Amino acid sequence: MAVDKDTVAHIARLARIRISDEQRSALAGELSDILGWIEQLGEVETDGVEPMTSVVAMKPPMRDDEITDGDRAEEIVRNAPEPAHGFFTVPKVVE
Repeated sequence: MAVDKDTVAHIARLARIRISDEQRSALAGELSDILGWIEQLGEVETDGVEPMTSVVAMKPPMRDDEITDGDRAEEIVRNAPEPAHGFFTVPKVVE
């Protein structure tokens, strides 16, 4: 895909970047090369290849799922300005 000077000017305007006319022609060539490389990536055979998040096989560290700070509802609700029946109360916001 070839990028012309007008497309470069449009991209620069969208990105709020001021570029000169000399820079437009240079950037047009560079962007065309980059898009060519991206098109080449589309030709790579990837069937049967699993997606990766890293080039190194990693397993995230796991920990036991233990409850360490539960069963404190009364203590927590005690901090509320107007608790009711073990719950927080808030002003009505929908009429």
